[in-house]
Amino acid sequence: MSERSKLLLLVGTFVAAYFLPIEHARVQGAFLEGLYLLKDYARQHVLLCLVPAFFIAGAISHFVRQGAVMRYLGASAPRPVAYGVSSVSGAILAVCSCTVLPLFAGIYRRGAGLGPAIAFLYSGPAINVLAVILTARVLGLELGVARAVGAVAFAVVIGLVMATLFRREDEARLANGPDPFALAAQGEVPRRAGWQDATFLATMVAILVLANWGAPNQSVGLFAAVYRVHWHLTVLLLLVLAWMIWGWFERQELAGWVQATWAFAKQITPLLLGGILVSGWLMGRPGLDAGLIPSSWVASTVGGNSLLANFGSALVGAFMYFATLTEVPILQTLIGAGMGKGPALALLLAGPALSLPNMLVINSYLGPKKTFAYCALVVVMATVTGLLFGALAS
Repeated sequence: MSERSKLLLLVGTFVAAYFLPIEHARVQGAFLEGLYLLKDYARQHVLLCLVPAFFIAGAISHFVRQGAVMRYLGASAPRPVAYGVSSVSGAILAVCSCTVLPLFAGIYRRGAGLGPAIAFLYSGPAINVLAVILTARVLGLELGVARAVGAVAFAVVIGLVMATLFRREDEARLANGPDPFALAAQGEVPRRAGWQDATFLATMVAILVLANWGAPNQSVGLFAAVYRVHWHLTVLLLLVLAWMIWGWFERQELAGWVQATWAFAKQITPLLLGGILVSGWLMGRPGLDAGLIPSSWVASTVGGNSLLANFGSALVGAFMYFATLTEVPILQTLIGAGMGKGPALALLLAGPALSLPNMLVINSYLGPKKTFAYCALVVVMATVTGLLFGALAS
């Protein structure tokens, strides 16, 4: 950084501090909202969502053989296979835009092509079976089906576009071999059968899903039945996981797994928590009008089915943090206040998959150019899709 840049930064910081409007009630409330949102995230998502996701990501980077990743998600893998696997991954992962990040980082650094990795990154939080069903029940079948179809299509299209835009860069990355962060060495003799590694990972994913199984809005049905026993199943799977760790892995392997998990945690956690804090300052907690940006400003831009309404809805959704399933009751309130069906779909397609903390972490892995392209594709496609859906649904 040049001396002039340092001077401008210093002067800018002074001016911002000098005119900081801390005497305004909304500014004071927004500061607390950031802390409240950070506290809510720490209580509701870190132990049950983020920590298991870190361990899964560490296992992917340390235990999964690069050949397996390249066969199904690599740049040379058949496109129907690569994008088919990555685009429907969210059907089994009830995760938010932040919890999916360690999982994305794990497969990307293990050798997945940029396109399939991006498709996974989008689909993880967007194609949540529970969220799609809740959307259909609360907001209507039409909007629920549109969300499911749109999310799958978005994952594939955005992945393909990103792979095309950055083809040369991705080829150069893959030509250099596995990321040094991926600790498992190429060519070493496998210590377990492939089905054992697959079962080990599947068990951890099942623990992640069951531990975060939300209460359904009805007391009967499959989802309600699973909810009643989800903690029993989680404990049972934890015991199975402990047995696998004891019998299938050597001490050196487990030390490498913990080391890989810690590497993900220390890189992602500060950016994630800082982004959630800033998101709380700007937008407040979902459903509360306490952030720096008043909810009335948001509501006034999403009525009807204009281009501005759809774009505003997609853009606000992209920066706002939604915990899993919280977007549905928020949209129910906005629709009751006059939000059009098109902007509602735009928010459903952009909101769960993106957030400010999500963007900060993605930037640390992909760099600003790819991050901007990915976020812009999500917002633009959500805007256009919402505009078309609103016109057809009216």
